[in-house]
Amino acid sequence: MWSQLARLKLYLNINQQRTIMNPKTMGPMKVLLNAAMEQINLLGPEEKHWFIGDTIYGFAGSIKNDKAIKRLYEIKKRDQHKPLAICVDNVNNIDQWGIVDELPPLLKETLLPGPFTIVLKRTKELNPSLNPGIDNVGIRVPNYKFIRSVAKLAGPLALTSANESNKPSSVHPNEFSELWPELAGIFYQQAENKKYVSQLQRTGSTVIDLSQAGQYNILRKGVKLKHCIKILHNYGLKPCND
Repeated sequence: MWSQLARLKLYLNINQQRTIMNPKTMGPMKVLLNAAMEQINLLGPEEKHWFIGDTIYGFAGSIKNDKAIKRLYEIKKRDQHKPLAICVDNVNNIDQWGIVDELPPLLKETLLPGPFTIVLKRTKELNPSLNPGIDNVGIRVPNYKFIRSVAKLAGPLALTSANESNKPSSVHPNEFSELWPELAGIFYQQAENKKYVSQLQRTGSTVIDLSQAGQYNILRKGVKLKHCIKILHNYGLKPCND
């Protein structure tokens, strides 16, 4: 994990000039916290940022800021009716934004942190401007300390994949370089730009609807799908079409 943090980079757009931070010489915790603070300092009223996740690269903005949410849709050219997921820093904070009363005890702790998005009925605490008219919300607790640190310090984040709508998701920064000027900051890890990446690697998190008691519905088949289904069955949940 620390070797991954040592490769964390930040690109900043300042006065249309791109600067770079590559904290190779700092200790691992300092790298993590400094990078998280840089991200938070950039989370301005309308800003959105691109960074690595535990599955694919993503865009993020504060769930509390209507302008930031609007920018997420604008830069992605995303259909306004397609909902955004949110990211929280800790499994214990999920119930502030999604109703967990019907979930089997410890199910969410078994699934998360991990490459899964759980869909729950939303609570009244959630910003009404986020996914208006939609009763449910997708919630992530990524298995990646950097993003969780940002969410802990700045509050929950609205998330979406780092690509224009109807284009492949990004597994390397260079795949999305044409949109860099639109972003205030880009956090990423050094990685090889592989010529071939399997479609599974680009699918992102597995999305599971857990809003109905005793049932689950796979909304997107993503990373670790079989492992996810095994966990759900172990907790006695059944597919909603059974």
